[in-house]
Amino acid sequence: MKLTSKGRYAVMALVDLARFDNINPVSLRDISLRQGISLDYLEQIFSKLKKNEIVKSIRGTQGGYVLNKSPNDIKLTNIFHAVDEKVKTVQCKKESKKGCNGKATKCITHNLWDELEIHINTFFENKSLKDLLNNNKETRV
Repeated sequence: MKLTSKGRYAVMALVDLARFDNINPVSLRDISLRQGISLDYLEQIFSKLKKNEIVKSIRGTQGGYVLNKSPNDIKLTNIFHAVDEKVKTVQCKKESKKGCNGKATKCITHNLWDELEIHINTFFENKSLKDLLNNNKETRV
């Protein structure tokens, strides 16, 4: 299983945003500097997050982004879905009769990986931004 940088960076950026958006809207530039994520990449990610109503943008000189919901209501699966990230442990599609090894049947360990995928996705469904905030206390610089 592998998460792309897009999924990891989206979570990192939203945790950063959640830390500070109760003070003022947060600029992507600030997130970029604190988290070491390219500003161009953040713009692409936040475009998708905005489209999926996870964040909203505030215009103006003091503008930036704020969360559209409480950190407790934003699950990691919501974030992954918003940026088109899929957490999969097998190459094949569940509904396909063709196996991940290209043969007519599923591989001998398919059910093991399928079960692991369920556990991973349940873990992400049960984790919210609030959980990550509680693990990372830091003040604004």
